[in-house]
Amino acid sequence: MLVTVHEFGHFWVARRLGFKVLRFSLGFGKPLLKRVSRDADQVEYVLSAIPLGGYVRLLDERDGPVPAGEEHRAFNRRPPLARIAVLLAGPGANFLFAVFAYWILFMQGIPGLKPVIGEIAPDSFAAHADLRPLDEITAVAGQATPTRQAAVLAILEGVVDQGAVPVEVKDEQGTARKLTIRVPESERRA
Repeated sequence: MLVTVHEFGHFWVARRLGFKVLRFSLGFGKPLLKRVSRDADQVEYVLSAIPLGGYVRLLDERDGPVPAGEEHRAFNRRPPLARIAVLLAGPGANFLFAVFAYWILFMQGIPGLKPVIGEIAPDSFAAHADLRPLDEITAVAGQATPTRQAAVLAILEGVVDQGAVPVEVKDEQGTARKLTIRVPESERRA
């Protein structure tokens, strides 16, 4: 995917700036699929056998003779800033693709487990606080806890700082309860 985006960056900018593109290839080696565009440039699009890279081949006098009337479209005859733009277009396309991909990931959010209580050990701090299996922790010290990680971190912070932390839970039926998890000073130091 990254190679395709990278090479497409070179290809797109080269075409927009008037360079003649001879070939757009994904992969190396023997071509598996080949198609020639129907426009005047007749760009050759190739999918090759070894998928370890790709390239965009531009018309260039250093590679061989250039047809009469096409000299102005050869890579070596184009202005230096245009050549630099074509060379930087590949990494630039990768950068833009990374921004877009991260944007998509952030728009979907980060999955997290719901803060639902599992098994409660007898004579534990949770049992003494009246937490019950399948209770969902909705808030700790007044702050909403949408994930298990948020609930655990808030409980630990409250217990370490004050020795007790207020917790709001709701049971399977949706009945809300307020309770307090307490940890004695002697246990917090251990």
